[in-house]
Amino acid sequence: MPKDILASWAFGGITMFIGVPKEIKNREYRVGLTPESVIELTELGHKVFIESNAGMGIGADDATYLKAGATVLHHSEEVYEESELIVKIKEPMPNEWALIRPNQTLFTYFHLAADREQVLALQNSDSICIAYETVSAANGSRPLLTPMSEVAGRLSIQVGAHCLEKAQGGSGILLGGVPGVEPAKVLIIGGGVVGENAISMALGLGAEVTVLDNNIDKLEHLAHHFGPRLITLFSSKALIHEKLRESDLVIGSVLIPGASAPKLVTREMVKDMKSNSVMVDVAIDQGGCFETSHPTTHDQPTYSVNNILHYCVTNMPGAVPKTASYALNHATLPFVKLMANKGITAALQLNEHLRHGLNIYRGEITHQAVADSLGLKYRPLSA
Repeated sequence: MPKDILASWAFGGITMFIGVPKEIKNREYRVGLTPESVIELTELGHKVFIESNAGMGIGADDATYLKAGATVLHHSEEVYEESELIVKIKEPMPNEWALIRPNQTLFTYFHLAADREQVLALQNSDSICIAYETVSAANGSRPLLTPMSEVAGRLSIQVGAHCLEKAQGGSGILLGGVPGVEPAKVLIIGGGVVGENAISMALGLGAEVTVLDNNIDKLEHLAHHFGPRLITLFSSKALIHEKLRESDLVIGSVLIPGASAPKLVTREMVKDMKSNSVMVDVAIDQGGCFETSHPTTHDQPTYSVNNILHYCVTNMPGAVPKTASYALNHATLPFVKLMANKGITAALQLNEHLRHGLNIYRGEITHQAVADSLGLKYRPLSA
């Protein structure tokens, strides 16, 4: 085995063949590349193959993509067959696993830490898997996770307010109340990007909002940004339990990049919550931060545990595909250009932030948090 895993294989050239299959996850209408992104790539001399109707969810038909310079193919099998680099939104579904070719690169959200079956399938495919959610930035942030976290954070309040309606199984509380009637109490666990955007929406709708976090610097930032209308508290197990008892809507927004989300709300805590209150687990892609969470779809988004309504949709931003696709493309396109212009291996060697996104390299798990979460073998890039 070579000393440096990236030195074992080189791929790329002047023209990169880039494929964009149609997303097939339940109610997933986003698309990997917008027409504007296709224009930029084709003008650089690269070839883009897009599956027919892949962009319909954002209002971009095949004719729009043809005008942008893409080649439209009618089947996903053709897209995978023709492409060196696959650009997607969500992880490949089980019926796509067999389409992935050895040495092919997939650039998408994977959320592998909670999906052992997918990890094993991707290892077996001998492909290169670069995950949006673990690509880094110089300031330590996750720039390809941020735009979808912003969308999901805002959506969490929107869907939470809807779930509180009596017809949806909620307690029948209007989030912002009305003069003479108190507003809903919203608890947000985690003050990161998701949490901050949820706070903004909840306060904007007039709710009483409390945020819990164990990072005092983050709490100071939120207190300064939102002012005295926001209640900021240092998180502890006892305090989470206490605040859950009085909350009407709870947003779980705790994320450890690449790893399984910590289960901060236990089943016993849920039993003590007010009947017909609502929980939205935005961390469900990474296994969820509520012990009672399990993945749901846009077709059946909610279920009840101990009379508490849970919303645990794994692709929340898919509900607003146009906003989400364009926001994500603004962040992903520079990395797609880098890989297309330099080749995959050279791009990984040149850019440490893209390299942090490398989760699986030709059968080897190259992201320690993924390996640790699943109890599988980790292979450092330079081992």
